[in-house]
Amino acid sequence: MVNSKIVLVNLHQVVLSIGSNQGSRLENIQKCIDLIHQKVGTVIQVSKLYETPAWGFESDAFYNCALLLHTNSSAQKILNQVLKVEKELGRIRLNQEGYQSRIIDVDLIVYDNEIIDSEKLKIPHPLMQNRNFVLLPMQDLKLNWKHPILQKTITELIAVTPDESVCTVIQDLKNPLDEIPLNQFNYISFEGNIGAGKTTLVHKIAEDFNAKTVLERFADNPFLPKFYKDQNRYAFPLEMSFLADRYQQLSDDLAQFDLFKDFIVADYHIFKSLIFAKITLAEDEYRLYRNLFDIIYKEMPKPDLYVYLYQNTERLLQNIKKRGRNYEQNIEASYLDKINNGYLEYIKSQTDLNVLIIDVSDRDFVKKHEDYVFILDEIKKKLR
Repeated sequence: MVNSKIVLVNLHQVVLSIGSNQGSRLENIQKCIDLIHQKVGTVIQVSKLYETPAWGFESDAFYNCALLLHTNSSAQKILNQVLKVEKELGRIRLNQEGYQSRIIDVDLIVYDNEIIDSEKLKIPHPLMQNRNFVLLPMQDLKLNWKHPILQKTITELIAVTPDESVCTVIQDLKNPLDEIPLNQFNYISFEGNIGAGKTTLVHKIAEDFNAKTVLERFADNPFLPKFYKDQNRYAFPLEMSFLADRYQQLSDDLAQFDLFKDFIVADYHIFKSLIFAKITLAEDEYRLYRNLFDIIYKEMPKPDLYVYLYQNTERLLQNIKKRGRNYEQNIEASYLDKINNGYLEYIKSQTDLNVLIIDVSDRDFVKKHEDYVFILDEIKKKLR
């Protein structure tokens, strides 16, 4: 049995503006950045910290910064989430007109290139072009973005803004992603059973950490439809064609250095060929296959980090049913158990491989940002 996949990862780019002029301003802002990363979206970039005079009212000076996030959430959901972050940090919103001092203030400035004009939410923020404390931190993010209404870049908006207030750079701020230096590796492989979500995770990692993806190819295999019609006859040529294709793809992609990417992240390691072949092939076919595999395996680069996503069988079957691929619906629990056991036996035998096993049985890292952060935290522990 061979699994195919179609992955849709709809990551939105979001800019938030953060300010504080009460209490320990630096501590408030850094705590806010960390909470946003934990609960709202992946913090990709953080601007420098600026001190700016109060805008629109007389009060103590503010500390301000801007963040670039990646998220799957809608703009309205992000707004609801940042309001919860404000409340957790002690912000009390008063029903009175005008501006007030505040321990923390988070504004949603940009959501992709969208224009949103609803009663509760207006995107881009309607006053951003009039506020240096928004524009200057945004300039630090070096976005390839143009205001969808005004049709001006951030640099062009700064040049024509009516705001003459002076914003002073105070210091750099900590980005939570900097604590997970995946770019110290050249090649990371994520593996898992059918339905574990490894390809979706690889897409998210690649987007957030500027990595080149190597994704297993299935669509062009001419033996796949034949295999589903007559497994006994076509199992061996199918497994051999997959082995050849995996070897060719990994050899080519790992050899091609991308100047614009920091490292390579793959949703498979070539050893999976042996695991599936052991289940699919007859004993004599497997012996021949193993001889050929051993020759190829010696020539293959090994990943600097091998991450196995463990998912219990019951949850795998739920995921398989949920994604609704017809050819997967008859997969039995015993088959998934064999695959999982094959992976675990392989991992135990590889004493020189840098292995991390993450149990994602009770996690949904696609829909729940906290679960994605859990995986990043597990990787961070491994890197210590």
